[in-house]
Amino acid sequence: MESTPTDNGKTIAIIAYITLIGWIIALVMHNNNKTALGAYHIRQMLGLMLFGVVLSILANFLDIYILSLIIQIGLIVLWILGLIAAIQGEQKPVPLVGEQFQQWFSGIK
Repeated sequence: MESTPTDNGKTIAIIAYITLIGWIIALVMHNNNKTALGAYHIRQMLGLMLFGVVLSILANFLDIYILSLIIQIGLIVLWILGLIAAIQGEQKPVPLVGEQFQQWFSGIK
């Protein structure tokens, strides 16, 4: 599935939010058709995935069920907000951490 020139990376941006496999597919597609929107959402989702892993490890280490639940719900909300921005074709960061993800993963262009 190639993105058309008229979608300006919107397809890549949306696919990036569909699990780790979708993110990998989006990254490969992005290498063939580099767009600012695609790169932006690839960075956002990479940050969300890594943030989720780190927070999950921390919550499991602390062994507090309610903390794990709050973290999972929070990550789902951030994921939904990122997906909505991708569907709308906007470069809108996820709340709290999105700007940081853009700085940390600025090597993905």
